[in-house]
Amino acid sequence: MPLATHHIEGHAAGPHLLITGGVHGDEFEPMVAIRSLIARLRSDELRGRVTLVPVVNEAAFRRGQRTAEDGLDLARTCPGRPDGSVTERVAFELSALIRTADFYIDLHTGGVRLKVSPLVGYMLHQNAAVLETQRRMARAFGLPIIWGTDPGLDGRSLSVARDAHVPAIYGEYLGGDEVDPAGGEAYVGGCTNVMRELGLLPGPSWPPRTPPLVVEDSRPNSGHMQVNHPSPCDGFFASDVKLGQRVQAGERIGTVCDVLGQRVEPIHARYAGLVIVLHTFHRIDAGSSVAVILETGANQPPP
Repeated sequence: MPLATHHIEGHAAGPHLLITGGVHGDEFEPMVAIRSLIARLRSDELRGRVTLVPVVNEAAFRRGQRTAEDGLDLARTCPGRPDGSVTERVAFELSALIRTADFYIDLHTGGVRLKVSPLVGYMLHQNAAVLETQRRMARAFGLPIIWGTDPGLDGRSLSVARDAHVPAIYGEYLGGDEVDPAGGEAYVGGCTNVMRELGLLPGPSWPPRTPPLVVEDSRPNSGHMQVNHPSPCDGFFASDVKLGQRVQAGERIGTVCDVLGQRVEPIHARYAGLVIVLHTFHRIDAGSSVAVILETGANQPPP
């Protein structure tokens, strides 16, 4: 199942950068941003090659949902297989493409059910050179939060890059039921700045307007948003907090109730930190994450 890709060859030799969006079919800002990059990037300014994929998961996009008809999460299915279901075949093609790259950027949002504070992240790769390159890419991207997480999580686009020793970062920018123009522009600017940092475009990368919050947390499952503060039951979720709010351990962050409102289950913060993901779609399933709290006291990277 070939992916719909756009290649831009530069005027001189250089590295190969892969940029993807639409790994989930309901994440729209990355699709807008990558189409904008296709229109803006000029081969006579570029050293090397850029491959752009606005919509990796076309089957899910056609449904207007996170996943394709087989129900598999593409971000948990890599490296896939060529003779599998639709998502497994897409995962196989995506994984093969990642292995051809020298650097990789994967753009996301929270989809229609979640909102995510603008952040850029990476796996805490055991290879020091790969890790430092990822840190450089993340700093250059210019979003206000940088999050390094558990390198052991599998099934993801970044785990394919990890195994191939391809320096890779991912972006998250809001989500919900609207396309935020600021998110698209932030992604265009971030990708362009990374290209400068890596030497694909001329000129130095722009420094961030304000120093980012940097958290590196190598504990198991750090960065696994779907297991953070799970809902105890199916029902109607009402949040008591806002995205970006700081909370204390034990503070109530919301409730889930049944359709009559007779059973009300409170959900409390397991630790102190910053709310960086919030479930904004009121219908929620048991086990789905209602919020992700970033523990800002986690280990900091070296300067």
